[in-house]
Amino acid sequence: MQAAEREAESSSGPLSLREFWHFVGPAFVASVAYIDPGNFASNIVGGARFKYTLLWVLLWSNGMAMLVQYLSAKLGIATGRTLPQNCRDQFSRPVVWFLWVGAEISAIATDLAEFLGAALGFYLLFGPALLRHGMGRTPVMLTAALVTTVFVFLLLLLNQRGFRHFEGVIIALVSAIGICYAVEIFLVHPDWRQTAEGVLLPRLNRSTLYIAVSMLGATVMPHVIYLHSSLVQPRLKRFKGGDNALGAQFLHFRQRYLRYELIDIVFAMNGAWLINSAMLIMAAAALAGSGDAAAGSLEVAHRTLGPLLGPMAQVAFAVALLCSGLSSSTIGVLAGQVIIEGFLAVRFPIYLRRLITIIPALVVIAMGLNELKILLLSQAVLSFGIPFALVPLLILTGRREVMHHFLNRRRTAVLGWTITTLIIGLNVVLLWQVFTGA
Repeated sequence: MQAAEREAESSSGPLSLREFWHFVGPAFVASVAYIDPGNFASNIVGGARFKYTLLWVLLWSNGMAMLVQYLSAKLGIATGRTLPQNCRDQFSRPVVWFLWVGAEISAIATDLAEFLGAALGFYLLFGPALLRHGMGRTPVMLTAALVTTVFVFLLLLLNQRGFRHFEGVIIALVSAIGICYAVEIFLVHPDWRQTAEGVLLPRLNRSTLYIAVSMLGATVMPHVIYLHSSLVQPRLKRFKGGDNALGAQFLHFRQRYLRYELIDIVFAMNGAWLINSAMLIMAAAALAGSGDAAAGSLEVAHRTLGPLLGPMAQVAFAVALLCSGLSSSTIGVLAGQVIIEGFLAVRFPIYLRRLITIIPALVVIAMGLNELKILLLSQAVLSFGIPFALVPLLILTGRREVMHHFLNRRRTAVLGWTITTLIIGLNVVLLWQVFTGA
C-alpha cells in the first residue's frame, strides 16, 4: 500500500528517469514475440534469398507494431481489463466466439513456432555431442523438447512469484539475443550501402511476397496484441491497493502510466527492430552466396556459419535461438491463457495449457518435418490472424463509453485502420497468388 501511495503522489508533474524504472517492463516482455524463432526463420530466409532488399519490411512492420502495442496497452490501462475481456463485454456472443477461434488459431501457430525454435536451439548447442554418442537426430530433438518444457515451466513459476522478477529475466534474455547478434554483425562485415538501400527503398514482387507476409506476421504478432493489455494490469492493481482507488487520483495515475508505457514501447520495439534487422543483415552477408541449402534449414544455416565466420558465430546463433525460443514460448503460453480466460470467462490451468500446446511441436519433430518450413508457415498463418485482434482493438479504443478520457484521436484511428487495411490487402494478394498461380 505504501508503494501505491508513493505512485499516487507522483502521478502528476514531469516524467523522471528514476520513476521510469518502476514502469518499464511490459513492452519489453511483449517485444519478445517480435524476436521469436518465427522471426529467425523469416529473416534468415529473407536475407539468404533476397539479400538486403526486404529490410524495409522490418522497418514498416516495426512502425505498425509500435502503434498496435500502444493501443493495446492504452485499452488495458484505460479499462483495467484485457482486450479479450473487453471483447466479451462489448460484443455479441457469436462475435466473441468467432474472435476466440481466430485468436486460438494464432496462439496455436505461435506456440508451435516458439517451442520448436527453443528445442532446435538446444539441439544446435548440445545435439552434436549426443549424436557422436550414437543417438539419432529425432531422439535428440525430442530430448531437447522435454528439456525446453522444463525450462518453460520454471519461467512460468517465476512469473507466478512476482511480475518484476519475471520481467527482469525476460529483459536479460532479450539482452542476450541482442549481444549475440551484435557479435554476428561484427564478424560478418555487411555491405552498409546495400543495407541503407534495403531499409529506405521499398521493393516487393511476386517472388518476395510470401516471405514479406511471413516477416509481417512475425513482427505484428496477433497473440501479443491480446497479451499487452494484460501485462499492464499488475501495476494498476498495485496502485488501487485494498481501497479500490477511483476518481481523479486514479485517472492521473493512469495518464502518467500511459506516458511511461509509450516510452517503454519505443525503446523495446526499436530494440526488437534492430535485432531483427541484424538477423536479416547477417543472413544477407554470410548466407546469400551459399546457395538455397542455407536458406532451407536453420540447422544448415548454423552449420554454414562455421566455415564462413568461425565457431563463435555458430555458438552466438544457437544461443540467440535458444534464448528466443525459451522466452517467447513462455510469453506464448501467457498469451494463450489471457485469450481463453478473457473470451470464455473460464479458469484454465496454465501448466495444462503448456502440456497441450507442446503436442503439435512433438508431432512435427517425430515426423522429421523441416522445422524452417513449419516456422515460415506458422508466421504466414499469424499474418492472417492479425485482423482478428486489430479490428476489435480499433473498434474498442474508438468507443467513448469504453475509453472515456483515453479515446483515440482521429489521426490515431485513421492510421490504425490504414494499417489494418494494408495487412488485409497483403493477405488477399497472397491468397490470390497461391490459388491462381498468378
